[in-house]
Amino acid sequence: MDFNMKKLASDAGIFFTRAVQFTEEKFGQAEKTELDAHFENLLARADSTKNWTERILRQTEVLLQPNPSARVEEFLYEKLDRKVPSRVTNGELLAQYMAEAASELGPSTPYGKTLMKVSEAEKRLGAAERDFIHTASLSFLTPLRNFLEGDWKTISKERRLLQNRRLDLDACKARLKKAKAAEAKATLWNDEVDKAEQELRVAQTEFDRQAEVTRLLLEGISSTHVNHLRCLHEFVKSQTTYYAQCYRHMLDLQKQLGSSQGTIFPGTFVGTTEPASPPLSSTSPTTTAATMPVVPTGAGLIPPEEAALCLEEVAPPASGTRKARVLYDYEAADSSELALLADELITVYSLPGMDPDWLIGERGNKKGKVPVTYLELLS
Repeated sequence: MDFNMKKLASDAGIFFTRAVQFTEEKFGQAEKTELDAHFENLLARADSTKNWTERILRQTEVLLQPNPSARVEEFLYEKLDRKVPSRVTNGELLAQYMAEAASELGPSTPYGKTLMKVSEAEKRLGAAERDFIHTASLSFLTPLRNFLEGDWKTISKERRLLQNRRLDLDACKARLKKAKAAEAKATLWNDEVDKAEQELRVAQTEFDRQAEVTRLLLEGISSTHVNHLRCLHEFVKSQTTYYAQCYRHMLDLQKQLGSSQGTIFPGTFVGTTEPASPPLSSTSPTTTAATMPVVPTGAGLIPPEEAALCLEEVAPPASGTRKARVLYDYEAADSSELALLADELITVYSLPGMDPDWLIGERGNKKGKVPVTYLELLS
């Protein structure tokens, strides 16, 4: 009991001494041991790493789960070390509603059939989104959280301990200075100065040891950057895969809907989509697919079932033709279209009343409709 009381009294005394030293430093009444410039740079870099990691982590969580209530629920499950329940994605929920609507409104009607086709596409999009969220969470969010909850807490603990060691050191320096001043006035014995010098040596040793420990941890931030860089590459890879899957699913859906438009709306065409940006330079098939232009949905005023017959009789207009270079491979959706190979040259021209997003293309003795977004018109 006496030992515990003495320890509590000693701890209280140390805390009071540190508080006095800290307060006097703030008011400029005490000297402060400064860390070297390299150490200060390590501290600043560590703080920046922690702050930006927190911000990137929070915004990525918003990207993957926009619903704040769902994010709070997932956070609580993680803190309780319980498995987060599976949640239906918005795409899957939309697919469910469309399928139910088709069933009730008539799956054999044109509207019902289209609802079913779109429902299947939305279901595949929802599944792709679920896979992307799972992959991104494991490969990107988890390492960032591990840094903040593991390495950074260790660094913070050692930094607080270093701060305490510095306060102890500066307090010992102040006591030694006062002891020497008192000795000069012959009001203190030499043993008081010796005691203060001994305390200073011990405090200096403890400070130096703690400074080295903290320095090693701060220098480890470089390894953290390397690890986060690798995780960032994995995140980009998963995001690229996700958007490539979405593109393929929607392109398939667009072709399905386009092939049925001539039957549903004979002699008419539907408005077209805007052409996409040129593809990024990449050798990855999935990346190239994700940046391909969208194929126009309209096929001009010529009904699909009559296009093959009409195209045989089509002649170039009196205004002439133009050469065009093919930008991407294109697979013909039906016999009225002309298949294309990237970088080949073809002759193109337009016919009165055609959809402006399509041209007639000729290669040798073959001709057919080609999408403008796949071509570079040459002068």
